[in-house]
Amino acid sequence: FFCLTKKKREKSEMKLCRQVSIESPGPPGHECVFSFSVPVPETPPGGCRVRVVCAGACYRPRRSISTSSEDASPAHGVRDSALFAGFEVAGVVETVGEDAVGAPPIGQRVCIYPFDDLPQGYAEFVAVPDPQYLIPLPSEVSLSVAAMLPSGALRALSTFREAQKANPKKLLVVGTGGLALWTVRIAQCLQPELQVTVASLRDEGFHLAQASNVNVVQWNEDLYERYLIERTVDACNGPVDAVIDYGTTSRSLHRSLQCLSDGGVALLSDEVAERLVPKFASKAKEHGQLLQAVPKGSVQQLREVLDLVSSGRLEPPPHAVFPLDEASQVVARLSTSDIPGRAILRFIDIY
Repeated sequence: FFCLTKKKREKSEMKLCRQVSIESPGPPGHECVFSFSVPVPETPPGGCRVRVVCAGACYRPRRSISTSSEDASPAHGVRDSALFAGFEVAGVVETVGEDAVGAPPIGQRVCIYPFDDLPQGYAEFVAVPDPQYLIPLPSEVSLSVAAMLPSGALRALSTFREAQKANPKKLLVVGTGGLALWTVRIAQCLQPELQVTVASLRDEGFHLAQASNVNVVQWNEDLYERYLIERTVDACNGPVDAVIDYGTTSRSLHRSLQCLSDGGVALLSDEVAERLVPKFASKAKEHGQLLQAVPKGSVQQLREVLDLVSSGRLEPPPHAVFPLDEASQVVARLSTSDIPGRAILRFIDIY
């Protein structure tokens, strides 16, 4: 009886915090944002606990984005990379474990590398097991900008670095959401002589891509497929050497390969590649084309992209900040590509 009473008392005294979980969008009207209370995590002995201030509106995939049927295609915002899978958090170190080595001091502003075994949603506090995953922020970088780096900017940098291995002269970027905008700006920063063309999947993205001074072709679904491909190849001044495709459908990848030169490389997110690469492997092999999945990127690459932003060499895409209470509305707007650039959720206003 004493043990049971003690456990009940400890449970009642357990500190709770709010957590918001964003899952991959499903059919229209399907709820994908959930809010509930979870225990405040203990500080890992060798790590830190971070108070979250800002988080990028990314989703945690609960299943394959799409089935083999194109009728089950995802929300439009997912198709054009306005919404993408990831974990983007920036905040302040609240506590440091007694055995932590090389940890940032309490009060240090940081962004968090998306390490394995992350929590299933965005909570007010995150336990980080190893200080190497905490990237200190210079004063020049706000927490809202820092919250765009750990998935969007990092994946874009990782993907572009892979594309550079093919020594491309011409690059096609498919999509106009956050990932594509990061990729365009990173390409212009790291390889300004590269000819970049954007295949825009929506009108708003078309205007944003134009503002980045790149070639733009709009993939209007009402046009004939052959005409769209010819139009894209013309905009690129011929077949391209590399394609970075942030689309999530077979149709998107089919177009991309038609615009890719023999021997070229097409880069996809690892999440999408698992589903689409087997469908196109034989066709790509006929033309000596390489279909390659790109991982999320490394801790060192996150540090690299932070240095580029803090130095002013890399300008982040536009972003808007929303209160955490509006998470459901934000995701709904992103699913219809109604928010230009990136959406950031703010947990608290004291920083």
